Amino acid sequence: MNDARPRLLSERFASAGLRLHSALIFFFLVAPILAIVPLSFNSGSFFSYPMQGWSLRWYEQALSSPDWQRAFANSLGIGAASTLIATVLGTFAALGLSRPNFPLRAIVMPLIISPMIVPIVVVAAGFYLVFAPLGLVNSYLGVVLSHAALGTPFVVITVTASLLSFDQSLLRAASGLGAQPWVAFRRVTLPLILPAVATGSIFAFATSFDEVIVILFIGGPDQRTVPRQMWSGIRDQIDPSILAVATLLMVFAVALLASMNWLRKRAQMASGAVS
Repeated sequence: MNDARPRLLSERFASAGLRLHSALIFFFLVAPILAIVPLSFNSGSFFSYPMQGWSLRWYEQALSSPDWQRAFANSLGIGAASTLIATVLGTFAALGLSRPNFPLRAIVMPLIISPMIVPIVVVAAGFYLVFAPLGLVNSYLGVVLSHAALGTPFVVITVTASLLSFDQSLLRAASGLGAQPWVAFRRVTLPLILPAVATGSIFAFATSFDEVIVILFIGGPDQRTVPRQMWSGIRDQIDPSILAVATLLMVFAVALLASMNWLRKRAQMASGAVS
């Protein structure tokens, strides 16, 4: 039955106030980011308004620069390798943590997600102290391993959340039909938690792609990524091509968020189909 009564004046004021409050929060969060986009098309060499004209010169400079090309290649390669390691480790860790009889879960879980909680400078210094004696500083392997450690907690959290709603009777049915544990995981568990695994891997890749503190500690000149290249461009000299790269990264981040929303819907559909 529909409620057709007119809204009270207080309810109208509350609704208008809520919309205004939401609009102000949205403006507060998004305005500093969107302010960069027009400046990336500025024909002048300044990081401020008013603009001197419209031009694509900074996009052309960024896309044609060997330094930026190497930085993009390093970010994509390091991000892909670290995401693969983080996805595998995080998925298997979540499978163990989701078991009811897992010992010391209250201690192990905070330790696994500690890279998300501890200040990143402390984590980077710890990586340096561990990797330096092993000869992993200023190497691709050291950067990949450190970024994998930063991305693993995101995979653990997303996959664990998916496994908490997983119907364990499906595994018992598969075992009753003679399926070995690995076969049951590959044919029953993995297809159902795959959207959560993919979401965690996207978070892990974004963490690696945006990270700058650890790369300053562990990486060398050959491992210069996009965030480190941007940091160098701001610290050494004001390079307006940074604004063009920042705009491209915003588009990339929006694409990642759209992918995660699509995967979330797939996960909801999968859980609804199973239930």
